[in-house]
Amino acid sequence: MFLLRNSYSFERRTFELDEWIYADVIADIMTLKPKQEVWQHVSHMSTQYSCNVKCRFSSKKSSFLLWVTDVGRFADPLNAGMAVRRLSFRDVTALAPMVRVGTLPMRLLALDYGADVVYCEELIDIKMAQCQRIVNDVLETVDFVAPDERVMFRTCEREKDRVVFQMGTADADRALMVAQLVEKDVAAIDVNMGCPKEYSTKGGMGAALLSDPDKIEAILKKLVTGVSVPVTCKIRILPSLEETVSLVQRIEKTGVTAVAVHGRFKDERPRHPVHCDYIQAVAQAVSIPVIANGGSLDLVKNNSDIEKFRKATGASSVMLARAAMWNPSVFCSQGPLPVEKVMEEYVKYAIRYDNHAFNTKYCLCQMLRDKVESPLGKQVQAAQTNAEISEVYGLQKFYQEIQQEQQAKRAALQSSNQPDRPIMDGDVTTMAVKFERRDYPPQITPKMFLLEWSRKEKLEQPQYETVQRSQDRAFQSTVTVANKKYRSSLWEKSKKFAEQASAIVCLRVLGVPEGRIGEEDSGLVGKRKREGKLNSSSEEGRSKKLHVDILQEMETPEPIVRMNSVEQNPATPPKQAENLRDDV
Repeated sequence: MFLLRNSYSFERRTFELDEWIYADVIADIMTLKPKQEVWQHVSHMSTQYSCNVKCRFSSKKSSFLLWVTDVGRFADPLNAGMAVRRLSFRDVTALAPMVRVGTLPMRLLALDYGADVVYCEELIDIKMAQCQRIVNDVLETVDFVAPDERVMFRTCEREKDRVVFQMGTADADRALMVAQLVEKDVAAIDVNMGCPKEYSTKGGMGAALLSDPDKIEAILKKLVTGVSVPVTCKIRILPSLEETVSLVQRIEKTGVTAVAVHGRFKDERPRHPVHCDYIQAVAQAVSIPVIANGGSLDLVKNNSDIEKFRKATGASSVMLARAAMWNPSVFCSQGPLPVEKVMEEYVKYAIRYDNHAFNTKYCLCQMLRDKVESPLGKQVQAAQTNAEISEVYGLQKFYQEIQQEQQAKRAALQSSNQPDRPIMDGDVTTMAVKFERRDYPPQITPKMFLLEWSRKEKLEQPQYETVQRSQDRAFQSTVTVANKKYRSSLWEKSKKFAEQASAIVCLRVLGVPEGRIGEEDSGLVGKRKREGKLNSSSEEGRSKKLHVDILQEMETPEPIVRMNSVEQNPATPPKQAENLRDDV
């Protein structure tokens, strides 16, 4: 059963329907002309979509009431090519949007444990508007990648009809641009109107929108009429009950499918009690589903408390943040699972979907809570890569299996495509190569392989010269070996990555192993790493030699970095982006 509220137009005049029409689908026709044309639309819908369509003209409302029955998936009759997918927000339990927590591994884990809907962390419209949609065939995901190659949003088929994309925005046009970018890969679009943090409010986003109802209305109307998926928003309560109810009623008229209400004022934090009476008043004042939020710790400690919180607020649904962050098995009706088991399952998803190690560590530390300084917590904090995190949880074998599986996929994809061929650019041999850290074992790099190969051949150490592009601060490096120059034609996000890419080009042109995971033993750096532990004395000797090799590489004269044809010191690589989001 779908329950939708829409504006209908007739002879260039728009009227709001005060009543609700219950049907399988309410047709969202935004432009209707003479009556005869309306009946033609109705006939077209009945024939093309094999459904029963009823249409009634209300002289009182001067508008058409149009509803459809016996159809599972419906397309706008005025735009027959645009499918309309509807996610229900009634009687659901949702994972709330949370900064650094609501990434793909946590969302999938929440779904596994019984969550009906999952929200991603808030993503800022300005950043997302610059992203490119890329299908990742290795991970089997859809990635939205920024110009500096940071993955801002990653999703997969498993959550496609359950994930809500939450954005931070203060501009209707930009919001629509981002929504249209992601709408094919998500189940709904949500606008954050509740984050009280300065990083959000100073840009007019988050809770700052609560004081500008006109802008709220403009953004939501733009989205509702511009995308094919449901649009929702998440707010905080206003200083008075009357103001809160009035705002939500105005939001309802924009055509949104649901509204989530965090039952705290803008200046309140999780330590303050949640105001269930405000949420209850809102739920009684509007007809769209109201999702109650803010009950973690005070009211929701386990799964059975979710229904109690829903009844206390009179809401249609419940959204959990901190309770789910601490142990996402709170969604499980059989009761919470031991957090150690939950963390292990989380790490598996983090490995499988190549989650950033620092993000993985952050989420694990949230689950550890007061045990973060325990022996296990200290091991987690000390880990720097997903490989090291896998060791903490005894998942080394799983990690290696996933790495081998993904490497095999990459190899198959590369073999099916046109192989990269060297191209001469003046006196420099170039190839389109990117350095992917995950393709190499920890502490093993192409630069190390090239250094050892040069020594073996009794050549001078490789010399790197790096330039930085001013418009996006990207780097490109040229390596000179045996008086020949090699360079990747692709720009990298850091000086170190640019040097590694140039080393890869050199090694591939020379036919020398580069140390990738899955390569046969080469007799260079990788062999010592793969031989493992033999005996303490030989291992100690090898460790010392490797340490000396690394030190000697580090002592190589600092490459020149040029920017705008002027020699400068190497620039600090941009920091890893942290996705912003609403409060928890």
